[in-house]
Amino acid sequence: MTYLMVLGGLALLFIGGEALVRGSVSVARKLNISELVIGLTLVGFGTSVPELVTSLRAIDQDAVGIAVGNVVGSNIANVLLVLGVAAMIRPILTNPRALARDGLIMLAVTALLCALIWFDLFSRPVGIALLGALLVYLTYSFVADQRRGNAAAAMHMAEGETVEARYGLFLGLVIAVAGLVGVVFGARLLVDGGVVIAREFGISETIIGLTIVAVGTSLPELVTSAVAAYRGKSDVALGNIIGSNIFNVLGILGVTAVVHPFSVRSDISAEAMSQGHHASIISSEDIGALILSVFLLMLFAMTGRRIARWEGAVLLLAYALYFGLLFDLVPVPGILPHVR
Repeated sequence: MTYLMVLGGLALLFIGGEALVRGSVSVARKLNISELVIGLTLVGFGTSVPELVTSLRAIDQDAVGIAVGNVVGSNIANVLLVLGVAAMIRPILTNPRALARDGLIMLAVTALLCALIWFDLFSRPVGIALLGALLVYLTYSFVADQRRGNAAAAMHMAEGETVEARYGLFLGLVIAVAGLVGVVFGARLLVDGGVVIAREFGISETIIGLTIVAVGTSLPELVTSAVAAYRGKSDVALGNIIGSNIFNVLGILGVTAVVHPFSVRSDISAEAMSQGHHASIISSEDIGALILSVFLLMLFAMTGRRIARWEGAVLLLAYALYFGLLFDLVPVPGILPHVR
């Protein structure tokens, strides 16, 4: 029954997320909102709604490991899994000029996330500051993208144009609301099922968040990016991943901290405490995988003007290695602490 809950939750998150994005985009078009705004907000961040609802559900159930693991794991999966699959489908052509601004912001946001985890700073004021930073980013991006010949603007417009949604205003609203309801119920099933599985098998809730939940909530990005790559609109796949990673940190953790401030040091095992460890529930392996994923993305995207299939294979191999480390299938070097 528990597995059916998780599978049902994953299915509802995927279907609901797709419906929410398509319905919202259709309504926006009926209201004559530009493709630039649609691509910058509804598409780029709309695919992150499953992560947002899931993290809120998890924090409401005091499952901090799932809430934070979902964000960290989704950012890792977006690059290593989603981008890896997209590049394997078709090499992804990149425009360094288009990626320069958002790519650097993603690097800064990733560094900020590492600092927040290290210093355990997830209070309500920090959450408000994260949401403020997201608003500044959106405002700056919109103003900057108004300039003619702006490569980033062209990328964001293409993100909006890839969504095939031409419903009427009323039907679009119905589809969007139905999608949101599906995401809410899907998040409930996924989180509740994930908690039960963690307890039954003695697995940390954080690992469940980093793996099952993170991959499940990243399905919208996976489908959007894979379809974009198949259609030859590779910059859309890359732009969607970068935008999603920015929103995951500033938006999802921001909202979660405002609604329910939390600590990432509240789920440490008794064994770890007895050994004097005060590490966060997000381990050095997780932080290392997060930093490595961003480094590989920028390295592959900014050099050679494309992400080749072999580079996609490297990303997927790195993700498989990370999974192996999480479940102790790969030996951990002695120099790396391994506390869960």
